[in-house]
Amino acid sequence: MRAPQGTDTGRRALLAAAACALAWPAQALPARPAWPGASVRIVVAYPAGGVSDMVARALAEQLAQQWGTAVIVDNRPGASGTVALELLARSAPDGRTLVFAAATAVGLAAASVTPVAGVMRTPMLLVGTPALKAADFEGMLAEARGMPGGIRWATTGEGTTGHAVLQRIEQATRIPIVHVPYKGGGQQLNDALAGHFELLSTNVAPLQLQALRAGRLKALAVGAPKRLAALPDVPTLAQLGHAQANLDSLFGLFAPPQMAPALAQRINAAVAQALRAPAIRSRLEAASNQPFEGSATEFAQQVMREAGR
Repeated sequence: MRAPQGTDTGRRALLAAAACALAWPAQALPARPAWPGASVRIVVAYPAGGVSDMVARALAEQLAQQWGTAVIVDNRPGASGTVALELLARSAPDGRTLVFAAATAVGLAAASVTPVAGVMRTPMLLVGTPALKAADFEGMLAEARGMPGGIRWATTGEGTTGHAVLQRIEQATRIPIVHVPYKGGGQQLNDALAGHFELLSTNVAPLQLQALRAGRLKALAVGAPKRLAALPDVPTLAQLGHAQANLDSLFGLFAPPQMAPALAQRINAAVAQALRAPAIRSRLEAASNQPFEGSATEFAQQVMREAGR
């Protein structure tokens, strides 16, 4: 039986109204915001003012431009990076809390984290302070042999790259060395200039280079694959016969455990783009740092090797 014409008309009207109702929310409601959708925090495992802090802040500026949201830098120094990594372990794996730290810090903290993106490889610089009479590395060893109680060597903390270099030189030479650990580079550099200890291992950075050029510190050696363009006359520890102590540092961004691999790779790609920006490249070059290039998986593999040593 054919339905009355009025019924067909009513059905068509209802279908049209339903179609309009379904289409209306898609047109009227705002689009769901893309990740991150809120501010991101980069927790720096070191005090403000050092090369790590400066690079992290430049990186945060670039990421904020890419993501269209605030990227806040939060310095949480202490325990050679363990303080920041413990904070990370309690955070949600949503990519809105990241830690900027050295790979050695992960090994020290025995932390369960997600390596996300490498940022830079940083040479280790060994310098003599005004308290050291010797002018070069061999002279330092000779002076140390006759020093009662052992020569004093300041680093940025237990288990850091500088501390590993100290231990390997001590083991190779059988010369007693007194470890003077600091929480970071700022106070360490001030005390070095004041001659509170004889030796300082630190990252290469503009302030350190300025002090060397002014004659306030003496460069003895670098931990790097080859001599640095900024310090062409300073030998590597390998060239001095201490290849086992010729170590540099790998820094990068870490996320909480169990982060989704797709999100880790998304952040990795953003960091790679940021590292190509002239503002960051110039900061890295000024401190003789090399930008890290590689996927989140490649960075994780490097972190495992660094932490293992």
